[in-house]
Amino acid sequence: MSIIHSISVRSGRLVKLTFESAPFTRAARKTAGTARQARSRIVTLATVLGIVYAGMFGKLIYYGVAVDTTTSSIPPNPIMASRPDILDRNGELLATDIRTVSMFAEPSHMVDVDEAVEKLTQVFPELDRKTLYQKLSDKRSQFTWLRRQLTPKQQSEVLALGLPAIGFRPEVKRFYPGGRTAAHILGYVDIDNKGMAGMEKYLDMQGLSDLESTGLAVRENLEPVKLSIDIRAQNVVHDVVTDAITTYRGKAAGAVILDVHTGEVLAMASAPDFDPNDPQATGSEGWLNRMSNGTFEMGSTFKTFSMALALDSGTVKLSDSFDATGPLHYGGFTIHDDHDVPRRWLTIPEIFRYSSNIGTARMMDLVGMDRQKDYLTRFGLLSKMQTELPEVKTPTQPKVWKKINSITISFGHGVATTPLQTAVAGAALVDGGELIEPTFLPRSAEEAAKTEQQIVKKSTSDTIRYLFKLNGEQGSGRTADVPGFHVGGKTGTANKVVNGHYSHTLSFNAYLAAFPIDAPKYVVLSFIDEPLTGQHGLTFATNTAAPMVHDIISRVAPILGVEPDFGQNLLASY
Repeated sequence: MSIIHSISVRSGRLVKLTFESAPFTRAARKTAGTARQARSRIVTLATVLGIVYAGMFGKLIYYGVAVDTTTSSIPPNPIMASRPDILDRNGELLATDIRTVSMFAEPSHMVDVDEAVEKLTQVFPELDRKTLYQKLSDKRSQFTWLRRQLTPKQQSEVLALGLPAIGFRPEVKRFYPGGRTAAHILGYVDIDNKGMAGMEKYLDMQGLSDLESTGLAVRENLEPVKLSIDIRAQNVVHDVVTDAITTYRGKAAGAVILDVHTGEVLAMASAPDFDPNDPQATGSEGWLNRMSNGTFEMGSTFKTFSMALALDSGTVKLSDSFDATGPLHYGGFTIHDDHDVPRRWLTIPEIFRYSSNIGTARMMDLVGMDRQKDYLTRFGLLSKMQTELPEVKTPTQPKVWKKINSITISFGHGVATTPLQTAVAGAALVDGGELIEPTFLPRSAEEAAKTEQQIVKKSTSDTIRYLFKLNGEQGSGRTADVPGFHVGGKTGTANKVVNGHYSHTLSFNAYLAAFPIDAPKYVVLSFIDEPLTGQHGLTFATNTAAPMVHDIISRVAPILGVEPDFGQNLLASY
């Protein structure tokens, strides 16, 4: 600040005005400099903050655009995709959805990875620490699953940990109340509720998976799916099959019950099996459905079809006889009979009752290979079976049929079919000769009549029923008979092929049966693979597979409403 020092005035005008600095002028200048410095610092700080915020904004853009989000973005879950309930024919629940939650983490927001790993592995000891640490340490990741389908108790325990960046998402889990009971029929789903096998996969193939992908598979919109299965009969069959493996020390076993008038599968089981609630627990061995997806040489049960085609073609009459006095020789091969088969000429009923390979071979030699192949195709035994189950295997047969193939196929060696399609063909032969493809969905007799195919004459069917009854009363099927229910059928003991040769110790045993045989309602087929023991210490089908059928029918017949009859003798009418 300045003050006036002197004033000069000339002729009344101001000539000179002189200023002189005050004593505090230097301090004022210092204050002005400080103000300028402060303004400079503010500008510098604003610039730095601008750069910082620009960097943060750029980083956000980088994570939003540059980072691969295929596994780091939180997947959408607007609607929980559901599956319809599956019921048995009487409305009993076989499969349903239950609500659950799955645990996820947002690693980019994780505060203390070590603490999170330590606490989570205390609740879930099965979690791999190294893998979990790697997941939670990936700061680029916005989302990662930690554990799917938690129980309410597990969710509560995690919430009590108070871990940041850990969340839960609602999901649905498939639940099978019967566990293993109908595993191969129902199949199972994966962790995302997609059908992987059985009728679960069939539902997806019918369009359920498309509904799920569009978010339309909402529980309220899905009608329950009813199967042809009777869970009461299914429980019996499953029990008998699983017990047979232990009782007969077998490698595998299976059985099926068919309604001969509709083709409905009322029960079917294959063991080893699995629990569809946890299909991975027992490994892949139990996944194979040997009833429809396994092919086997069915042994002497095939003589049923050889007899049917020989009689139906008119080549052979029931009163005919064939020489079984000694072995047959074809192109270096020798055909033998078991030791208990009489060494003499045998009638057609005797060939069937004693299960003579020699008599059957001579009969088929008379029929001819072309006619044999045509009939077996007509019976559905050389082509892939048509049904709802996705797991269906195509039968195997010789690439080029020769005479020796025709001979061995006549008594069950050389063609491998599934047990289920063998039962289907058997049902046709005892029910008027009408073939009906099997179904796992409800079907009325009227609906079945629209699809059935006549494969043999009714008179041929009548004769097969007679032969079944004969064998059930006097032959190898006696161990399957249940008093009052007139069980008839045909056993088959097929030697297994081991290292390219037929084994003399390992066999595949089956029994194809029908009841009540005078007017069949149901066909039952059982098998036991590679049994090491049986009734009386023997391992033939009459000692293993036939008793399985006895156990099934004795328990199932009352459930299915079949009334016992103790007064009728069908053989007396022939």
